[in-house]
Amino acid sequence: MGPVVVAEGLDLTFRTNDGPVQALSDVSLSVAPGEFVSFIGPSGCGKTTFLRCVAALETPTGGRLSVNGMSADAARKARAYGYVFQAAGLYPWRTIGGNVRLPLEIMGFPRAEQDRRVKDVLELVELSGFEKKFPWQLSGGMQQRASIARALAFDADLLLMDEPFGALDEIVRDRLNEELLGLWGRTGKTMLFVTHSIPEAVYLSTKIVVMSPRPGRIAEVIESPLPRERPLDIRDSAAFLEIAHRVREGLRAGHAYEG
Repeated sequence: MGPVVVAEGLDLTFRTNDGPVQALSDVSLSVAPGEFVSFIGPSGCGKTTFLRCVAALETPTGGRLSVNGMSADAARKARAYGYVFQAAGLYPWRTIGGNVRLPLEIMGFPRAEQDRRVKDVLELVELSGFEKKFPWQLSGGMQQRASIARALAFDADLLLMDEPFGALDEIVRDRLNEELLGLWGRTGKTMLFVTHSIPEAVYLSTKIVVMSPRPGRIAEVIESPLPRERPLDIRDSAAFLEIAHRVREGLRAGHAYEG
């Protein structure tokens, strides 16, 4: 099986009223099936822009990009990925079950299959019994879990996550990090995850992509030696702290690109 995502010399320049803004410059990266890849870097470094290119929400102005061996646009039409945004984005007039069901309705799944998939993914994110609740009746963390369930409902092999836990407090974030790792272990999905948090990137990832300030370049790609089974207290280990130090140094080195 080939790589899930391949970027070669990817460039993206936005045209604005104030002139061109280069968001990505010469980004090359390969993501293998089942990897958990985090993108970390300062605000405006192109982390989210790269994710949006993979999702065909932005169009690169140079280089090549493939998703599951096809163009990003073809992958979007083939529903090759689920996308979890910074905000849960749940419709307040639909129940949790109704929100999770929405992409299945749009895709025309039979009703019985919709019911089965909604039940399965709510179990997967530990929200069984909440399908008849409305978003406003759930905590922020539970809403994000519902958003993840919605992205998983049509069983795409690739999950794109743009700082899904960034607005949550540290205790809830730790819990959801643990749950996400468990989810990844159970499903074998390929994960692309944007974060500003060094501990979060190190805890979750098999590979950490450190990006430089705009124009976004890859300053370093760090392969994690940590085992796939990671209790939360692994963050106190020497191996974890060493990787975190490398990420921090990579972020500092990335600033050398500025100017």
